[in-house]
Amino acid sequence: MDLIAVRTFVTAVDAGQFQEAAANLSITPQAVSKRIAVLEKDLGVQLFSRTARGARLTIDGQAFLPYARALLQAEERAAASVRPGRRALRVDVIGRRLSVAGLLRDFHRAYPGTDLDVVTLFDYDAAIAAVRSGTIDATFRAVTMPGRHLPDGIEATPVFDEPLHLFTGPAHEFAAARAIAPAQLAGRRIWMPGNTPGTEWAAYYDELAATFGLTIDGIGPDFGIEPLLDTIADSSTLATFVSERTPLVWPAGHDLRRIPLHDPTPVYPHSLIWRTDNPHPALTALRHHLTSAYAGRLDSGTWTPGWAQRTSSGPTPATTPGEPKPCSTSATPATTTAATPHSQAGHPSAV
Repeated sequence: MDLIAVRTFVTAVDAGQFQEAAANLSITPQAVSKRIAVLEKDLGVQLFSRTARGARLTIDGQAFLPYARALLQAEERAAASVRPGRRALRVDVIGRRLSVAGLLRDFHRAYPGTDLDVVTLFDYDAAIAAVRSGTIDATFRAVTMPGRHLPDGIEATPVFDEPLHLFTGPAHEFAAARAIAPAQLAGRRIWMPGNTPGTEWAAYYDELAATFGLTIDGIGPDFGIEPLLDTIADSSTLATFVSERTPLVWPAGHDLRRIPLHDPTPVYPHSLIWRTDNPHPALTALRHHLTSAYAGRLDSGTWTPGWAQRTSSGPTPATTPGEPKPCSTSATPATTTAATPHSQAGHPSAV
């Protein structure tokens, strides 16, 4: 349906006569009549009855009017969804049950007036390409993978270091331990089906395994979190990794165990990545919210790959003209967000 003709019809109704509608649309009265005639032909009905006193809506015109208004409203919403500065802030969180999704929820609590469009992109390359093209405004990723560098015009800053736990069943040799060192896992098998080669999380676990002499077993298939919990619960040799605050729920009979890792504590380094010339007014607010809550990586006691970005560009100014303002309730700090595993069996989008 020709939306220009629909807009002309609605304008004519609101104006009360074609001549005034023509003035409002900056066209001639003849053009108004022609557009409406085309619309009537398209619909197969007469929308106006022409009289010496002007044009009046027919019964069909009255029936069509609310839908015509809805069409124009839908057109405006569609345009606003992609119009810079008016559309929702689009952020990739890899997986909706991951800790970075929690960071974004905290931001939304602090800035409840900010529209968000939460998306999940599988791999690093797709996410960076989407940032560069403007398809998304930001992504949470580990920066950077071995042998890769961020493209020109793309920036990143660390926002959350996520500690790991060893996750075992009751018969595992470390099930009764209050904490263990990663070195104690040397020679042990860590089962992570779906730890996809070529992803940033696979690169992280590959270096973790090489550093501490453990084995990451990615043999699948990956049936999701519930089958993983069932298998771990019944095994005396299999274990996997979950983050410190993973809100997992399992049957009482599984008696699963979470053992903190210390000396050092492996942490997964989440960063926010964005394009430097992105004009979206909410992006600066998101960056400030995250960087102001990030305490910074500890100089000792933690481990992360040598290729992971370690420096932050620092907090950005709190607000800029036209930028959304936070609500009066302070946001939960990023480092205390209720986090979900950055990897369920090595696959962050699987949870």
